[in-house]
Amino acid sequence: MLSLVEAAEQIRSRKLSSMELTLECLARIERLNPLLNAFITVTADLALEQAARADAEISSGNWRGPLHGIPIALKDLIDVAGVRTTAGSRQFGNRIATKDAAIVTQLERAGAVIVGKTNLHEFAFGGSGIVSAFRPAKNPWEITRITGGSSSGSAAAVAAGMCIAAIGTDTAGSVRVPAALCGVVGHRPSLGMLSNERIVPLAKSFDTPGPIARTVRDAVTILNCLTAPGATKFSAGVDEPVTKLRMGVARNLRDEADPEVAGCFYGAVEALSGMVAQVSEFDLQWETPPAIRSYEIHRYHEKMLKATPELYDPRTLDRVRDTAGVSEDEYQRALRELTEFNQSVRVFDTLDVVLSPTVPVAAPRIADLEALDSPSLRQFELRYLLKNTFPFSSLWWPSVSVPCGFTGEGLPVGLQISAAPEADGVALRLAHAYEQATEWHKQVPPMAG
Repeated sequence: MLSLVEAAEQIRSRKLSSMELTLECLARIERLNPLLNAFITVTADLALEQAARADAEISSGNWRGPLHGIPIALKDLIDVAGVRTTAGSRQFGNRIATKDAAIVTQLERAGAVIVGKTNLHEFAFGGSGIVSAFRPAKNPWEITRITGGSSSGSAAAVAAGMCIAAIGTDTAGSVRVPAALCGVVGHRPSLGMLSNERIVPLAKSFDTPGPIARTVRDAVTILNCLTAPGATKFSAGVDEPVTKLRMGVARNLRDEADPEVAGCFYGAVEALSGMVAQVSEFDLQWETPPAIRSYEIHRYHEKMLKATPELYDPRTLDRVRDTAGVSEDEYQRALRELTEFNQSVRVFDTLDVVLSPTVPVAAPRIADLEALDSPSLRQFELRYLLKNTFPFSSLWWPSVSVPCGFTGEGLPVGLQISAAPEADGVALRLAHAYEQATEWHKQVPPMAG
């Protein structure tokens, strides 16, 4: 399968047309979606129209850049005018967007081709991906396994070659967790780098869109196209040496990992140790006042809770109801406390990057999680799926997950690399260096070969 950068070069040089690539992706969707349930809505007519326009523009010498003519999928929280945005819920079963999300406007300006809207954990309120009005997405490495959530269908679609890249969203790990469990790259950017406008929120203080792609360079390419004019661009720096970087291992996020996951992580640390200036271990400390998320989630859902509670999946309904009871004063106090705590963290006085396993376990079986009651599922997600990604969301440290190996059962494992706020380029540079030194990112699920 082509990476985004490879596909972009072939389209630019007219060795490959956008129409050919788009038709190939649509054919894969038609063949694989009955197995993977990665897409809720396929926008074939829109995609073919955009691909034809891209080819005509490129033929006339008007190449807009590396996203021009590239098939991309969007998590079904992101509005596309005239297309359903369901948020994976019966609450929004007939909700047709009237305007494009800001990030869609940027994609269209860049000439991207939108092939569809991908499945997700209902309202993005979960790390497993198994709760959806449209049934769970399935992992292309083993369809009895979860993809992780909440950007479940987005990661499955990229891994299976149903699109060249996807845009997910990440509040507590919802880009990085599915990227890790599906063997692709996922990046959570720094605060405010990408716009949340006209994206269904979970908790606005922590929400951000993020790219899911086959390689780090692909993710960098997407970021460069979607950040505002004048913002920092990362392409030029991704190949710079990493020899001066000081690397820290988050010991407490590593020590509770499954042995096979820990083994893959140790291998990644060993590979990187010879590239950087310093390696040290430390225990990561963080705070996430629950009042912030609870207040923001409940405020968004309050009207639906009162008017149409029956349209939630019962497991989501339980979670949303549990967010009630936080006052405005408690919320504002929690915001201040979080800001003060984050400003007090001095990790990057002595380190440049922090490493951890992205997810402490490999992808569990869907049936095992569906057998859990609602509180047990939530506890499982927090303890085993979101445990290592949650802290960096609260700290707003940019973090990227890259493939770093496989378990004995052939399930992918992810390495998480985090950096200081606004130092996305540092995390991406080390992730790229690791990727270039290994072959894990070149592996594809057998069904996608």
